[in-house]
Amino acid sequence: MNTPRKLHIKSYGCQMNVYDAQRMVDTLAPEGFVETSSVDDADLVILNTCHIREKASEKVYSELGRLRTAKDEAARQGREMRIAVAGCVAQAEGNEIINRAPVVDVVVGPQSYHHLPQLLAKAKAEGRAVETEFPVEDKFAALPDPKPAAIRARGISSFVTVQEGCDKFCTFCVVPYTRGMEVSRPVARIIEDVQRLADNGVREITLIGQNVNAFHGDGEDGATWSLGRLLHRLAAIPGIARLRYSTSHPRDVDEALIEAHRDIPAVMPFVHLPVQSGSDRILEAMNRKHTAMDYRRTIDRFRKVREDIAFSSDFIVGFPGETEDDFSATLALVTQISYAGAYSFKYSPRPGTPAADMQEMVTASVMDERLARLQALIDSQQAAFNAASIGKTVDVLFERAARNPGQLVGRTAYLQPAHVMASPDIIGKVLPVSIESLERYSLIGALASSPNPSLQAVPSAMTTGA
Repeated sequence: MNTPRKLHIKSYGCQMNVYDAQRMVDTLAPEGFVETSSVDDADLVILNTCHIREKASEKVYSELGRLRTAKDEAARQGREMRIAVAGCVAQAEGNEIINRAPVVDVVVGPQSYHHLPQLLAKAKAEGRAVETEFPVEDKFAALPDPKPAAIRARGISSFVTVQEGCDKFCTFCVVPYTRGMEVSRPVARIIEDVQRLADNGVREITLIGQNVNAFHGDGEDGATWSLGRLLHRLAAIPGIARLRYSTSHPRDVDEALIEAHRDIPAVMPFVHLPVQSGSDRILEAMNRKHTAMDYRRTIDRFRKVREDIAFSSDFIVGFPGETEDDFSATLALVTQISYAGAYSFKYSPRPGTPAADMQEMVTASVMDERLARLQALIDSQQAAFNAASIGKTVDVLFERAARNPGQLVGRTAYLQPAHVMASPDIIGKVLPVSIESLERYSLIGALASSPNPSLQAVPSAMTTGA
């Protein structure tokens, strides 16, 4: 029997990259690769890269410098280590990665990682392999199904890609250039994926896409289905207790999605809805194609059907030309909406995007000061949201053992971590928890005295291995 080869994947950035990393593992498993958490004993190291944030490329090259040392050490031990760069930096830079870092054997874009076995073979035969085109075939159709043991090992929550790419062309964003135009997967394929996950103990599904609520997949009845209709269908799969989706664009929130939050108990009342700025002038410069008032009205539509709904968002501070008045409009919007949490970032130009050529740059010191003010406001809102849980009984989906002996951790409907002292046989169940206190961002509580036995019994496949 051949000795298994060891695979180490380091992922940067978004949820899509987490999902893609898992599918790379599934793709390479038939080639004899097994995952390792250590770079030092890996036969193949993959950097699964993101191009969204500041200095993304330089972080990759810095990591490749460290990997060169590991590769040299492996050679001294008589072992061959291969290094691959995947994801959006690979798509954006292609052959330039090998020119700058000859230690790299394979460069593969996010639409081509199903070709990894062939690319590794090509690199072995020819020295290097690069593929950053957008292939004609559907990569999802070519990917092998994950093995049941792999699904169980990943726990009771799972991502499922339903859509990739974006047609919005926000002036600061590289996604249309690295992930391509919007493409939605067929509904039948998504159902197969979710059914397989449910059969192996997955209890919570997060549907992901660069612009997930623009989903327009071919349905089982031949019609084009919206995300709302897809959620209705997936909620009917036995074993699925919770459904989420991310990331959404305000312009693509249709009535079917609003009604899904009203009508489907499994759809969680927590929506990540990026706005980026509260200033109409900056939103126009960003090519967001909505105003701050449009965004507020969308929030109101959700709240009209679910009083308990909460929101998170993304914000960019210091976009070219942003004045103090523009920034004040962002603070005003955050104050009015009141978020359960949000992410804020300083603007950094992405090469090839229209915003990178804009001249009215905001100074670094001003960006730092604005980011601190915005994040302080967001943090205060998140702290208040979490503190409001104290004294309440909330449903928690239990995921795994916590660090403290005898303690388990799960998530509320709002993705808040909740810790209780309990037996591990409740992993995979949704149970009511009385919240007693708050430690940083985690809720501390105890199982309610009389949990409802009808609440989402755990499938037997998950009683171990979660």
